[in-house]
Amino acid sequence: MSVRLGSGIGWRPEIADAVERMPGIDWVEVVAENVCPGHLPGSLVRLRERGVTVVPHGVSLGLGGAERPDEGRLAALAERAVALRSPLVTEHIAFVRAGGALTASPRIEAGHLLPVPRTRDALDVLCENVRIAQESLPVPLAVENIAALISWPGEEMTEGQFLYELADRTGVRLLVDVANLHTNHVNRGEDPAKALAELPLEAIAYVHVAGGFERDGVWHDSHAHPVPGPVLDVLTDLASRVRPDGVLLERDENFPEADEMERELAAIRQAVEEGARRRDPSAAPVVGGRPESRRGSPGPARQRLALAQTAVLSALVAGTPVPEGFDRVRMGVQARALAAKRADVVAKVAPELPVILGDGYRPAFLAYAQTRPMTGGYRQDALDFVAELLPAGRPRDARVRRELREWWLERSGPRPRSSRPAVRLARATRQVLLRR
Repeated sequence: MSVRLGSGIGWRPEIADAVERMPGIDWVEVVAENVCPGHLPGSLVRLRERGVTVVPHGVSLGLGGAERPDEGRLAALAERAVALRSPLVTEHIAFVRAGGALTASPRIEAGHLLPVPRTRDALDVLCENVRIAQESLPVPLAVENIAALISWPGEEMTEGQFLYELADRTGVRLLVDVANLHTNHVNRGEDPAKALAELPLEAIAYVHVAGGFERDGVWHDSHAHPVPGPVLDVLTDLASRVRPDGVLLERDENFPEADEMERELAAIRQAVEEGARRRDPSAAPVVGGRPESRRGSPGPARQRLALAQTAVLSALVAGTPVPEGFDRVRMGVQARALAAKRADVVAKVAPELPVILGDGYRPAFLAYAQTRPMTGGYRQDALDFVAELLPAGRPRDARVRRELREWWLERSGPRPRSSRPAVRLARATRQVLLRR
């Protein structure tokens, strides 16, 4: 079922006030994991009450992973869809964790979206995972193509063919990110026009547009920079083929002033209008290179995919050898990008650590991340980081070590120390003494 969304922007707490005041905003998208259904931000409630559609966008389900989707994560996504009264929910065609029972190895987290191989095994697993998700969600699901720094060896399909068969076999809608198509053009030599020509245009739910930057021949999909001309060109190409039901500007950090974001939205609308002028309404959608459909049992495929994904993720986050056939340079770029993102997110969920460690925080965390994969989320990652520093006698400054130890003791264990009566009394007494 098609849902007419219109012009939208990614809602983030940092720009909530600006988004509420922006003219011409028909809908917003919110990161599903960042909202609590029972305590929705007032800004989202006000937007929804005045008729602005809110769509939850998941980032942690890992539909492209070898394991079946986690029931708890699916239930959480469904709960957010109901709380926000959303007409659909979205997720990514990616894997975000590996290891576990299928490989008899510890589960490790990527902390980021990683590409699945475009193989029959991966497609069989992805199709079943999508069907499981569809049955668990109260509204339709749309899945997004991701940006990638690395390519899998031995792929059997193009991106367009892979997405076509996924939609054909499951009926899932597609969230087409034109910035990611541009990223894959720079990083993997894939032609965006060819990918668009192979897509099932009627399955497109809506479109993402975002900015990035190029460094040393690698395009980084940062969501922190202005939308460049080549991305707008891909959007115009898409709009010349089909009228998108919704187009959304994504920005995750380094937020500009509201007027600059409004100019970007205007440029996006202009690119869509230019595509509409080029579109011939009488022309049939162009679909090329559709592979022969095949539905197989994903049982053996799950284990093969699990072994392959675990080897890749382990090389990226634990320093194990790079699997044969992968570009070692690009794997190194991806590994550094994952470690940098971990450092940034840990600094946000545990902002005391950069304050305590000062300039030493980032190099210390990156050294830790080289061989210590994340296993339990970012808050646990922060605790593990400090737990590794302290026994090694780092940092050398005794005062800083005392502050780190107090920080760790405060947050570790089944119950924070600050919730214990004796600790509360000691803190209150200390505050009184400090004021004298």
